[in-house]
Formats: sequence, C-alpha cells, structure tokens
Amino acid sequence: MAVYTDIAPDELRAFLTPFDVGAPVRLQGIAEGVENSNFLLETEAGRYILTIYERRVQADELPFFLDLMQHLARRGFPCPTPVADRSGRILQTLRGKPAAMVSFLSGAPVRRPAPAHCRQAGIGLARLHLAAHGFKGRRANTLGQASWASLFAPHRAAAESLRQGLARQIDEDLALLALSWPRNLPYGVIHADLFPDNVFFLDGVFAAAIDFYFACEDALAYDLAVCLNSWCFEPDGAFNQTSAQALVAGYQSLRPLSPAEEMGLPILAHGAAMRFFLTRLADWGRADPGALVRPKDPMEYEKKLQFHRSANGRLGLFAAL
Repeated sequence: MAVYTDIAPDELRAFLTPFDVGAPVRLQGIAEGVENSNFLLETEAGRYILTIYERRVQADELPFFLDLMQHLARRGFPCPTPVADRSGRILQTLRGKPAAMVSFLSGAPVRRPAPAHCRQAGIGLARLHLAAHGFKGRRANTLGQASWASLFAPHRAAAESLRQGLARQIDEDLALLALSWPRNLPYGVIHADLFPDNVFFLDGVFAAAIDFYFACEDALAYDLAVCLNSWCFEPDGAFNQTSAQALVAGYQSLRPLSPAEEMGLPILAHGAAMRFFLTRLADWGRADPGALVRPKDPMEYEKKLQFHRSANGRLGLFAAL
C-alpha cells in the first residue's frame, strides 16, 4: 500500500454522499506497499479503509476481488468486507480512478515473525482456502509460471546491472521451472500475496488477512510456497527450518497436503521466489517519485532463489516439513 493520489476534502465529502457512514472526520494516508493508494478513513459512523486502485489492478477484475472478500466474510473468514452505498454498489470512482471502501479490522502485523506466528499464518491460510471453496468467481493467475519468461524478457539488462551473470542465471532458473513445474495439484482460489504485512494478529493469534488484490485461481500448495518464502527466511537470507515446519504444520492441521503437494513444495517455493523477484525487478526501474515508499529490493528474493537452487528441486532441505 502507498499513496499515489491525494484527495481534497470536498472530493471526499462528495464521494461519501451515497453512503450511510456519516460525515468524514479524518483521512490519513497509509505509507506501505507499492500497488494502490490506501487511506485510513474515520467518519461519524466508524473507521474504514479507502482504496484507490492504481497499478496492475485492472478495473474489470475488481469485482472478482471485492466479491471474493464478501464471500469469505459470509463464510466467517476474517477479512476486509466491502462497504456498499445505498444503491448496493461497492465499486466507485474517485479522481477518475476505481475506488472502494472496506471495513476496518482490529489487529496488527508482526515485523519479525516467530515460529508461533508462522504456525498461526499456516492455520489462517488453510482457513482461507477452505472458506473460498464454492466461490463462483474466476480469475487466472496472470503472474503464474507461464508468464515468467515474458515478464523477465524486458528486464534482462536490469538484472545484469544488479549482478553480472544474473540474467543468464535467471534464464536457467526459468528453464528448470518450466520443465519441473508440478501439474494437476489441488486447485482453487488463493491469496497469492500473504506476506507478514498482510496478516493481522491479536494476542499472538491469527486475526485477519488483508490485501486480496492478487487473489486468483491456482494450485493451493503454491499459496503455501509463497508463504514459505515470505515468512521463513531470516533478513540475511538464511532459511529458518523451524519456522517452515511450524507454517506447514499449522496449515496441515486444517487441510492436510496430498503426497503430490508435499513432493511439489520445493519447486513451488522456487517458483514463488522467482515470481516476486521478477515483479520487484520490473518495479525497481520505474519508481514513482510521488509515492511515499520505494519499490522493494529484488535482490532480497535473489538470495532466496540461491537457496532454492541449492535445494535443486529435491525434498532434501524440506525433508523435515
């Protein structure tokens, strides 16, 4: 999340007119992330999150994300619930851009997850997958394995500028992933971006998941692989086996993995690291000077790719999971 679009007081009042939330009291930008403009909005009726959709999110895909959050909330999963205006409309326009309001959730993310947090994150992810079952919306993973080679092609020079020889190494990774990618795994709606800053905790317990704007359909175990990368590596790039065991155990306490999913986790995790390396690489050279945050360093995920190369697609380093 970040702030790319400012909102004037009169624009905010006009935006809120169709809603039964009272007059605005305070609007504060949320200076995190890199995708959309997000604001903490306080009105006479309570607190909300107001989002203006800026980058990567296509307007015609927004109903999928917003309907998914409604579906999950109805199934008892704790996530932001879209707020409809008096006519029942959720998706709005603000400053000529798509916008929506969702409920404010209690809790906070943790900056340095401990194994206990990882177990809770695994439980939360399994709850999400189970709650999403039966959702009728359809959205392919546009940042899935089939897209990675074309995503990398325009940014080979940028990779080489980060480290000599890196472009060739990424080419080799992409060839391996294309050859080894697991097929026919259990499939459904996934979050696809459940990083620690997208999970809220209360008293050490999973309280909510936020930021569903990469949600799509893909292998459920791929979502777990995204979490292995984002929750289970130390700042120096070392893989934390204890945290990984806790994450997977938490997930399996509600949704046991099939043998094929267990065997596929190493290559899925390698691929998940590649996905975030590539999107960070693409963002690295097009920083918006008006945003409150800088794009995230792609080399953080290159360190994770180095770990997965050493695992070489074998169960090896994941054996105790």
